[in-house]
Amino acid sequence: MTFSKTALVAVSLAALVASGCSTSRFSSMDDQQPAPLTPAPSGTVTGNQLPPPAAPGTTDPSQFPTAPANSQVASLPADGTAPAGAPDLTAASVAGVWNASVSGQSCKVATPQTKFGAGYRAGPLHCPAPIDGIKSWNVAGKQLTLYDESGGTLARLYSSGGEKFDGQTSTGLPISLTR
Repeated sequence: MTFSKTALVAVSLAALVASGCSTSRFSSMDDQQPAPLTPAPSGTVTGNQLPPPAAPGTTDPSQFPTAPANSQVASLPADGTAPAGAPDLTAASVAGVWNASVSGQSCKVATPQTKFGAGYRAGPLHCPAPIDGIKSWNVAGKQLTLYDESGGTLARLYSSGGEKFDGQTSTGLPISLTR
């Protein structure tokens, strides 16, 4: 028994018309309202007047909290050379996102392997001065150097083992990077 295409279309249309174009699968939801949400807990908000901002370059480091007693930054040799046993660095070993600590203040620094100037682009994330000005980074031998917008050195660091770098900013503040 064979059916023509026209007969199949006609039978299909007749079935569709006979069944109607409405559905009852959503009708039970029309009368229901969703349950109310539980409000999020809220705390007390207080307001205090902030002190005026310091002029650029006049920030007093003593204003900031110090590093916790269990954090340590390795001391560097006074002549700026690499500490004994510091490994040679590669760009791949530095690339990534680091937890930075400068004089006890924490932030993050992104060090992607995107070429920029004589090194690679860098991005400080909510960092205090002076590392808020990091624009690029590069490695040479055992040293990781962080640079500002004009290519000036902001900090020099050396690997202190594993996923940690320690050093000093150009102003003499201790700095460490960990991940």
